[in-house]
Amino acid sequence: MTAPAITANEIAVRTQGAVVAGTGDALVTSWDFDSRVLEPGACFVALEAERDGHDFVAAAFASGAAVALVARVPAGVEPPAGSAIVQVDDVIAALQELARRARAERTDVRVVAVAGSTGKTSTKDLLAAALAPLGCYASPASYNNEFGLPITLLNAPADVRVVVAEMGERFAGDLEHLCAIARPETGVVTNVGLAHAEHLGGAPGAAKAMGEMLSSLPVGGVAVLNADDEWTPTLTAPDGVAVVTAGSSAGADYRIEHLDLDVNLHPTFMVHGERVAVPLAGEHQAQNAALALAVAHGAFGMELRLAAEGLAAVRPARWRLEVHENPRGVTVLNDAYNANPTSMDAALHVLARTATAGRRIAVLGDMRELGVHSDDAHALVGRLAAELGVDVLIGVGAGGRTIADAAAGVANVRTATDAREAGDTVRTLVARGDTVLVKASRAVGLEAVAAQLLAEDEVAS
Repeated sequence: MTAPAITANEIAVRTQGAVVAGTGDALVTSWDFDSRVLEPGACFVALEAERDGHDFVAAAFASGAAVALVARVPAGVEPPAGSAIVQVDDVIAALQELARRARAERTDVRVVAVAGSTGKTSTKDLLAAALAPLGCYASPASYNNEFGLPITLLNAPADVRVVVAEMGERFAGDLEHLCAIARPETGVVTNVGLAHAEHLGGAPGAAKAMGEMLSSLPVGGVAVLNADDEWTPTLTAPDGVAVVTAGSSAGADYRIEHLDLDVNLHPTFMVHGERVAVPLAGEHQAQNAALALAVAHGAFGMELRLAAEGLAAVRPARWRLEVHENPRGVTVLNDAYNANPTSMDAALHVLARTATAGRRIAVLGDMRELGVHSDDAHALVGRLAAELGVDVLIGVGAGGRTIADAAAGVANVRTATDAREAGDTVRTLVARGDTVLVKASRAVGLEAVAAQLLAEDEVAS
């Protein structure tokens, strides 16, 4: 399946840009901003972020890109025959305009927006699985920002009828802006917490941000909320938007009952008499699955049994509580993609419940963008690690040191300045039968620690 095709000339017209090299007939069938993974026929979007995408235009053409969308033409780069370079004033603004136009034209497509302080990616993946029989697309990665969301919309195959769009909220106004592009009919709020508290002003600011998404829903739309979250009563939807709740609370429209965890810590539960099995680790995934079922049944009218059966296709997203075992008999819980207080809590509970013949080792780093809440939040993590019986704790970075300082009762506490030192430390400590949790905000780079532990021909468990 490919996205609706568009030519370089059409891209130029829609963005008020110009085809400055190559042929205007160059045909685009997918979109990407990473030259290493793009498909032949892609439009390579040259973003100027941590790395300047303009430096990789030649590599993108070598990988089969049909068009490069740029703000300036890199010196010495000529598009291959049949390809083109489209120059615009602002690459992100142009990308967003292309997505906005594409969304507006696809009147047969319904969009589900997924927002929340934690659990967005897992819920997005669970939704894609539950809604698969309807013809559903969701980005395989966590594309939830000002350029990831447009890429998701533009890559939606021509024959899908539902797009699940993950949306992040680092700053006030982010969700309002993303919703203006995606125009969702259904909105999901996974929870409200301290993620990005430095910019949003704590949970009250996060709740206000979620309100931006709910306010965007049209008459006849559906808002799906977490019945167990303390902030849910503060969230309101516009008149004409139905509100549906999911969770363990007695008043939930889709109530989780008889929740249990199997030997792999995969939750099973009942909803409206249907048994639900979720192939993701952690009790918290039951809540995410219930939200997905509420959308499938409550917003789309799917048979609940069919939606529940679809969840069996879900697999963990990259670096999100991936469970692996290496030949040395060490189990690695790789949850290194990101971290905030709520997700740290969930990951530590998974570590505590994981059956292990050896010790439980936690390699925990900074939770970024917490602002004035940072010290208290990190200290709470350290205390929780002690309460849950963690045997060895390695705190990484400044926040990791605060975690370590608060972990009174943990038998073996170490600190490391960065991921490299943490990797060296844990490798000197780990032994057969141990279970190691690796978790921090993305910028800390603790996925390298997990990779080191699994370097010897790891085996998925």
